[in-house]
This record gives sequence, structure tokens and C-alpha cells, in this order.
Amino acid sequence: MLQKMRASLAALGIFIGTATVIWLVAMGEGVSYDAQQQILELGAKNIIVRTKMPSSVADAQDSNSRVKTYGLLRADYRRITENIPNLKRAVPMRELRFELRMGNNTADAKLVGCVEDYFELNQLSMARGRWLNPRDRGKKVVVLADDTALRLFPYENPIGKAIWVGSEFYVVIGQTKPRMASAAIGGSLDSRDYNLDAYIPLQTLRQRIGDLVMKRVASEFQGEKVELSQITVEVKDIQDVDEIAAIIDMLLAKYHEKEDYAVVVPKELLRQAARTRSMFNILLVVIAGISLLVGGIGIMNIMLATVTERTREIGIRRALGAKRADIIQQFLIEAIVLTGTGGLLGVAFGLFCGPMFRGIRTFLVWMEVDLPEEVHSLEPRIAMWSVWVAVIISLGVGLTFGVYPARRAAHMDPIEALRHE
Repeated sequence: MLQKMRASLAALGIFIGTATVIWLVAMGEGVSYDAQQQILELGAKNIIVRTKMPSSVADAQDSNSRVKTYGLLRADYRRITENIPNLKRAVPMRELRFELRMGNNTADAKLVGCVEDYFELNQLSMARGRWLNPRDRGKKVVVLADDTALRLFPYENPIGKAIWVGSEFYVVIGQTKPRMASAAIGGSLDSRDYNLDAYIPLQTLRQRIGDLVMKRVASEFQGEKVELSQITVEVKDIQDVDEIAAIIDMLLAKYHEKEDYAVVVPKELLRQAARTRSMFNILLVVIAGISLLVGGIGIMNIMLATVTERTREIGIRRALGAKRADIIQQFLIEAIVLTGTGGLLGVAFGLFCGPMFRGIRTFLVWMEVDLPEEVHSLEPRIAMWSVWVAVIISLGVGLTFGVYPARRAAHMDPIEALRHE
């Protein structure tokens, strides 16, 4: 009975280690998949040129005013479209925080001045009404994102209604469907919540609001003057992406004394994500492998105890003609069966990672536990290579840690073994 309990506990260690390998890799694959999908949504043929705040505020601040002037210019957009061939399109946009009002309802939204192609480029879709068209340029019309519309019009259809954008009325012509927010990607791109946007024609933003935005900071006003927040360039051939990105960088560098822009290539981010994913998976396997190592030490202890308890049996077998190789084979097979059983059970448990994770998440939500948004969107993805790695490691552990006890049993003196009580 005691021997069975020891064997069960040893197999349990292998079971936990094997399941841990599969679970950790599945979680890592799920996180990596989400990140790569977000990068793919940016477009493998796209080059994102975005405004960024200069590293030093002093560099960005005019000497005789409290206005910081930096970022992409409309002239940069013209230089890119006029001087670089093989472009399918270039889509400029300007965004800023703005309070929208409708009666007593307010929404602290991101006001986006954009052109017609912005809709397709960012994979938006309409819930009602229509998107911006060329006839809207310069007009006071607005398309509301889903959350923005719900905050301003919680109980009615917003189409055709007027809202306050700053000190002017704008007519709502459309509402977009909910869209999943994009997470920040390293230091290259910030996170983006599309559901709290409000879209107006870029020309309207320039004419009605302007490039200069003043903010009250403490007891004084400070201003930022930015013409464009971002230019997304779509290339005709994916093979030209890296070359055209380098050309854009060199072209803008001639006209920007400050480092107030960044050129981001989603294709390169995808390659970086793949490299990070590989390193992350290796780390996870090493961590889980340590637990298998601990389980292997347990197997060796069990086998050593078994050899001691079965010393007389070993002596009898040797006296009846069993060779050392037969004794080694016997104990190695027992060790491999023990680890193999634990490993296979661990694999079976690991393959249920997805349903179990979703069940636990549903239970925590039912218990009203406040979970991060990343946990709600995470879906574990079983990597079949991790299953084979877990099985091979578990069998290898049994073989490796079973050798010493097996050799010790095989090298016992048969006469001394027969005398053992």
C-alpha cells in the first residue's frame, strides 16, 4: 500500500510537470497570437508615419511662447505622395481629445479628422447612417463611434441630430459598429480604443478647429501645434515595404530638425513578434522543465526505495540465472511506465486547457471578479509541438533517473541479496 502511494505521488509530479508545459505554452501562444493579429490588422503592406513628442520639451518649445510646435506637416504628406512611386495610397489624419455634448450628456472622445479612405484602412463598419464622402469636406458633419453614440444618445437614434463639438454644432450622419481596441505594441504604437472616437472631415478640422490646441495646465495656458498626427502609407508590392520605409525616413529627415516623427513598419513588428514568441516559448518550456526535473528526482527516490525493498527478489532472480542486463531492463521499464503514465495523464489534462480556462474565467466573471481586459480576450492555443516535447521529456526523465537505481540493483551481490530480510 505504501509503495503504491509513493508511486502515485511520483507520477503526480510528472503529471503536473507535463501539464504545466502544455498549459504555459498554450497561454504564451494565445498572447502571441493576439499580438500578431493586432499587427496584421495594421496591414503588412502599410507603413505608419506618426507624430511623436520630441524627447526634450525644451527642443519642442518655441523660445518666445508657450506653444510647442512639432510633428508631421501637410507638406510632408505632399512630399510623400509626389516623390515616392509604387504607392497605392497615403491616408493622413489628425486626432485630439475633445469634449462632445448633447444636452446634459457628454463624451470625452477622441476627435479624428480623417479622409474617406480611413474607414477601409482601419477596418471600420457602419451600424447605421453612412461614412464620410468627398462632398462632406469642409462641412460640419460627424460620424460617432459606438460608445460615443451611446454616451450622447443612450435611448435614441443619433442620425440627423446635432451635437456640440466645442462651441459649434455638428450634424451626426453615421454611427460605427463596436470594434475591438488595439493594445500598445512595444514602444512603436500606442493602444487605441476605436469605440470612443468621433470622425469629422480632415478639411473641416483644419478650417473650424485649426492646428493649435490650447490647454490649461495649473494656472497657465499651454499650447500644442500639430498639423497631422499620422500618415498611413499603403504600398502596392509587399516586397517594397522596407525600401520605401527607408526612403520616407530619409525624405522627412531633410525637413525635420527635431526627432518629432517615427516610421513604423508592421511587417517588421511581425518579425519581431515572431522572434519574441520563440524566445518566450523556450523560457516557458525551461520553467516547466524544472518541474519535470523535480518530478524526476522523485522518481529516482522511489526507485531507490523499491530496489532496497526488493533486494531479496533481485537475489532470487540472479540465483535463477537472470543477468545484470535483465535486472537493469526490469527497473528501467518500471521507471518509464511510471513516468509515461504520469506524462500521458498530464497531456490529457493539458489538452483541456482551453475549455478549463474559459470555465474558470466564466466563474470568476460570475463571482464579479474584476479581470483585466487582456484576460477576457485571451484564448489559449494548444501547440502540438509542446505536447510532443512534454511526452519526450517525461519519458526521458524516467529513463535518465531510472538508470542509477537500475544499475544499483543489477550490481548487487546475489549471495548478499539472498541474505537480506
